[in-house]
Amino acid sequence: MVTGDRPLRIALLSYRSKPHCGGQGVYVRHLSRELDALGHQVEVFSGQPYPELDPGPRLTQIPSLDLYRDPDPFRTPHWGEYRDWIDVLETVMMWGGTFPEPLTFSIRARRALAARAGDFDVVHDNQGLGYGLLGLGRLGPGRPALPLVASIHHPISVDRRIDLAALGPLDRLSRRRWYGFVRMQARVARRLARSGPLITVSASSQRDICRDFKVPPERVRVIPLGVDTRVFRPREAARVPGRIIAVASADSALKGTSTLLQAVAKLATDRDAHLVIVGRPAPATERLAAQLSLADRVTFTHGLDDGAFSALLASAEIAVVPSLYEGFSLPAVEHMASGTPLVASRSGALPEVTGDAAALVTPGDSEELAAVLRRLYDSPAERAALADRAVRRVGERFAWPAVAQATVAQYREALRSGETPQSRETRQSRDTPQPHETPQPRETPPFREVPGAAAC
Repeated sequence: MVTGDRPLRIALLSYRSKPHCGGQGVYVRHLSRELDALGHQVEVFSGQPYPELDPGPRLTQIPSLDLYRDPDPFRTPHWGEYRDWIDVLETVMMWGGTFPEPLTFSIRARRALAARAGDFDVVHDNQGLGYGLLGLGRLGPGRPALPLVASIHHPISVDRRIDLAALGPLDRLSRRRWYGFVRMQARVARRLARSGPLITVSASSQRDICRDFKVPPERVRVIPLGVDTRVFRPREAARVPGRIIAVASADSALKGTSTLLQAVAKLATDRDAHLVIVGRPAPATERLAAQLSLADRVTFTHGLDDGAFSALLASAEIAVVPSLYEGFSLPAVEHMASGTPLVASRSGALPEVTGDAAALVTPGDSEELAAVLRRLYDSPAERAALADRAVRRVGERFAWPAVAQATVAQYREALRSGETPQSRETRQSRDTPQPHETPQPRETPPFREVPGAAAC
């Protein structure tokens, strides 16, 4: 255990950390910054794509073979790229149709941490849940076991069910192999829950984790995510008339992009609407847009930096999160923080996250979605009311400093749970105050006051 006021040395693991689109990279960036601002020492261990970190936290790259990189996904590496048996395993698993990164990253991360076990008080795994994590409790003679906390934003078993339901029989067989890592994640989650807390982002995700991964509810803590209101905020510039915005970090059946396109096609028959989707479209999405004659009504964009991305969100008259499932949905909160009236599916954690600050629709129902979009398009007063409630809700509930404080409490619980007589002796020696040692939190730019942001 580390005393209650002593800064912690934290290893934050993330097997992939896409910087601007997708929850993992956003989570790592903001959590590491706020942990650092509280005075803790944070080192992020990440595979490709690497995160973009703010000043303070340190990044240690754990390179994979990057087999799914743009624009050459599912590539076969040249022989000269192989460094060890883990690289061979990664390629062979890809050839077999499975997704290897959670497993191979966990093995590489364990190897890196084994060489530096004395440098950290606690390890925090972000959504990886690979078998290599189980080795952190037995790193070898003379090396301290590393207490482990794991974040599960939502169980990928839900993605698997929705994805498989949208496929034909032959495609379903190959896609099942791709999701083979989910069984590993369930096993690792159950093991980790015996010794330390699991963190998730919503009560909806907590229920899904307990159901699909067979984890006791009392072992899963709910800490909602935050939003950087310095970046995502309403702007003074006028919004673009008729612009609808959506964010699709991954163009899969789960994200409901096809439902959104069908709804916009219905709306476009009698309204001058234009849809902007932030994300790279899959070929099937491009074909559907062409079939619906939406070539001049839909724009896809990606690779935006924070400034351009946040300005785009704040430029729209309406935002849509049409997902069939979300464990939390950072894009929903970013839309709300931008003061953009939001339409969201009545699925997963979205009703919990949005409260009364969004118009909710049945997931997968393009007729209902088109009707709500048409109603909002014609009602500036309703859009203004939704925007006002959204900004107020974000200010009351979602902020990264509160997320960091609640997460540190889980680190200290893991340290208490894993303390042995030997580790207690080491801790007492290390925690003995040294002359003039008065660690202070670093300064951080001001955020809105967020009472109760860490409440379950």
